[in-house]
Amino acid sequence: MRQDDLYISRIDWITILIYSILVIIGWFNIYAAVYDEQAAKSIFDFSINSGKQLVWIGTAILLITVIMVADYRLFDNLSLILYGFFLLILLLTPFIGKEINGQRAWFEIGAFRLQPAEFAKFATALALAKFMEAPTFDLSKGKYQLRALAIIGLPIALIMLQPDTGTAMVYSAFGIMLFREGMPQRYYVFAIGFVAISLLSLGIENNLYLAAAVMALMVLLILAGKKTWQRIVTFAVMGLVIIAYSYSLDYVVSKLPDHQQNRIMVLFNPDLDPLGVGWNVTQSKIAIGSGGFMGKGYLEGTQTKFDFVPEQHTDFIFCTLGEEFGWIGSLIVIILFGALLVRLIYLSERQKTRFSRIYGYCVVSILLFHFTINIAMTIGLFPVVGIPLPFFSYGGSSLWSFTILLFIFIKLDSHRIQLLGRNG
Repeated sequence: MRQDDLYISRIDWITILIYSILVIIGWFNIYAAVYDEQAAKSIFDFSINSGKQLVWIGTAILLITVIMVADYRLFDNLSLILYGFFLLILLLTPFIGKEINGQRAWFEIGAFRLQPAEFAKFATALALAKFMEAPTFDLSKGKYQLRALAIIGLPIALIMLQPDTGTAMVYSAFGIMLFREGMPQRYYVFAIGFVAISLLSLGIENNLYLAAAVMALMVLLILAGKKTWQRIVTFAVMGLVIIAYSYSLDYVVSKLPDHQQNRIMVLFNPDLDPLGVGWNVTQSKIAIGSGGFMGKGYLEGTQTKFDFVPEQHTDFIFCTLGEEFGWIGSLIVIILFGALLVRLIYLSERQKTRFSRIYGYCVVSILLFHFTINIAMTIGLFPVVGIPLPFFSYGGSSLWSFTILLFIFIKLDSHRIQLLGRNG
């Protein structure tokens, strides 16, 4: 068998098939989101979003071709250079980027806009894989934990200068990869507790529940402790910290920009401002609910046609799917995303090198975060933070960045035997 034939046989065509199906379904839904039966245009019309998205899909295919014909060693060798380059671009973005909705997060090139923070995701994933592939790298030790967190933290800090809280949040998804690679579980217990106390503090006005939360934590600490005085001190300190944090959270939230405060509060009280900040989520839930079991049919969505849901071709594309294809259509898409994630986990675990495995789990982490938060956002389970649905939402930056992120891993996987030989 020729070398080229052997390489082609090792490409994971299942992952490529799922990717292609998601992109095509997304393209048809983008057309549905902008469809106007009174002035119907072809799905190929470049004057509407579906036509523009077709251009992005075509250029994404070119990117895939470049990645798949490139030397697989290139991604390892250039990982730190790419990371440094995108850090520089992120640093410049708040000063020379185009301002849209109060954020300087885009570069405008003619009629097209690119968001550097989207592309920095795959560069950060490559940098993490490069740093962590060393045999001596041990996440159970503090100095290595700090290095990994610094690689993740730098792009977050630069993105917050734009400011773009939603995109910055995505980088926290790398914590999933760190968990797989051995980050101590106590950090995740702390993070879950932090989120739980934050939600309780913001969602419940009566803080008497804190007594129960503190008591539950104290019981756990007492059971885990070895000495009585350690139990008592830990009991008291943790209780005071939880109470202090809970009562200070309102002050911290009050210092956020008004639109961010409103998004947080609408999460707990959807009826707070149904015609204002709560409009998007309320209309999104109406659209999804009106689809019922089978949906209203393609191009038959009334919420979509009359433009009730703002940004329904980007962040709220899932509600278009839910209205026109119902519970069945939504379930099929969720199954496709689930199948893609499970497949990527399988591919990550079969890698022969730590570099490829770490990068694979970075891909899983980013896609899982986007998929989960976007859908949770459209059904009112998470604040609206402007996170696109991978391969579905309209936009070149998101499609290109997710495509590059995914196909670099497909390329690495197809050369896993050569990578093993390179590393001995």
